Amino acid sequence: MKKLNVLKAPIDIAGPVVTIVMDGVGIGNGKEGDAVSTAYTPTLDMLMKKYPWVKLKAHGTAVGLPTDDDMGNSEVGHNALGSGQVFSQGAKLVSESIVSGKMFEGKAWREIVDNVRSNGSALHFLGLFSDGNVHSHIDHLKAMITAAKSEGVKTVRVHILLDGRDVGETSALDYVRPFEAFLASLNCASFDARIASGGGRMKITMDRYEANWKMVEDGWHTHVLGEGRQFASAEQAIVTYRNETGAIDQDLPAFVIAENGRPVGTVNDGDSVVFFNFRGDRAIEISKTFEGGASFDKFDRVRVPDVVYAGMLEYDGDLHIPSRYLVSPPSITNTMGEYLAGTGVCQFAISETQKYGHVTYFWNGNRSGKFDEKTETYEEIPSDVVPFEQRPWMQCALITDRLIEVIRSGKYKYIRANFPNGDMVGHTGNYEATRCSMEALDLQLARLLTVIDEVKGVAIITADHGNADEMFEYDKKKDCVKTNSDGSPKAKTSHTLNPVPCIIYDNFYSDKYTVSDADGLGLANVAATTVNFLGYEAPDMWNASLIKLK
Repeated sequence: MKKLNVLKAPIDIAGPVVTIVMDGVGIGNGKEGDAVSTAYTPTLDMLMKKYPWVKLKAHGTAVGLPTDDDMGNSEVGHNALGSGQVFSQGAKLVSESIVSGKMFEGKAWREIVDNVRSNGSALHFLGLFSDGNVHSHIDHLKAMITAAKSEGVKTVRVHILLDGRDVGETSALDYVRPFEAFLASLNCASFDARIASGGGRMKITMDRYEANWKMVEDGWHTHVLGEGRQFASAEQAIVTYRNETGAIDQDLPAFVIAENGRPVGTVNDGDSVVFFNFRGDRAIEISKTFEGGASFDKFDRVRVPDVVYAGMLEYDGDLHIPSRYLVSPPSITNTMGEYLAGTGVCQFAISETQKYGHVTYFWNGNRSGKFDEKTETYEEIPSDVVPFEQRPWMQCALITDRLIEVIRSGKYKYIRANFPNGDMVGHTGNYEATRCSMEALDLQLARLLTVIDEVKGVAIITADHGNADEMFEYDKKKDCVKTNSDGSPKAKTSHTLNPVPCIIYDNFYSDKYTVSDADGLGLANVAATTVNFLGYEAPDMWNASLIKLK
């Protein structure tokens, strides 16, 4: 294994270096809906007043996503924190795989295509139908359909989830019309590709965090069983529903395309199905539905076709959902965990179930297992099986109890922990519960810092992306919170584009270094900072350290 070089003049920290990831805690605008700044957090307030800290980018290009309009997420955030580098993720990764041809050479694509050809069956594509580039991109879909035809697939059916959130709210026909022309240009006596079903992304299929399985059930009945209101074309469905309901694209009801009263694209035994979203949060539940087997209990699927199913990416690296995916996670090499293991530094990683994989699997570059059984210890605190807003403190006290024992043991030079509160409770959209989660976390920070001082250690306190910092939808043009029809604030459950703090907590060694004030720093700068504190030089391929030794 790779080994770190010792600094010529190391800081010689007596205690451990502790990285504390406050998951989902960004730097918001401090106004209404910012559950981080409005919560009672005396410890966090003290840290940001008394100790040096910097703003880190945790979204977009800083974590390997295509543009700075792309929100970060816990997976790519921990990839960056643990590797010290930026690797292509999401849309960028898929685009590169298509351009290079690697997608079409991969095992998953071969299984999808070979299954259809051997059975003379249909290849189905299901996903968000736009070029918003947040969950999917229509160009990826078109590239796969073109490739399928070139490889002898004869029947393609497309199930479109209308956007209206990442693109214009009534822009669906701007995608449907040219796409129909695209399909017409491919269709011939030996190839038949059609749109088979669809509906608004907030009405069917694309639920997330198991908030509303009924959406997925409705999607299953629409796409798989071909049940629902029938239309001759997607355009007819969209125009009709708009006239009848006045709804924007994301809220349009489900529709089925039919000829002579028969759906043109039900999913049947022997077919192949590709869910072409690359972002995972709204792809997991439909993947579970296709792959759930006899144990699936979320709703009655009525008929479960025997298909070869694949996602665009692996949507959950811990649970390995789905089991088959077209584009492999980025090949992340030269991670901090590997270097520390090779150097013989004892490491301890801990979180509760909800984020355990983030301080292990994702931190280590999407790598299962340990680099060195002798020097690494991973510990998972079981999460409660209750809605997060009902117990917003989650397991932060139990995580802290164990961290205190580990810090005092003196066994480990490097310790990392993730507190999921800000993210998991933030995703519920419950503002008061999220404030409570932040206050619970703040209490635990106070407990930890006392013990870190006791052993003369150092803490790096940061986050992987924003969430709790923006609990209400905000109209930036009007500088006000968006409201529902009853005047209440419109809840926001997604991540944010806000930067995150990185606080250097050190009461013993701060005279030996300065903290950077450079612009454009990101999560990938934390790894080099960590190994510098531990007394080692950072590898050349890592992003620069946040500290400069005197």
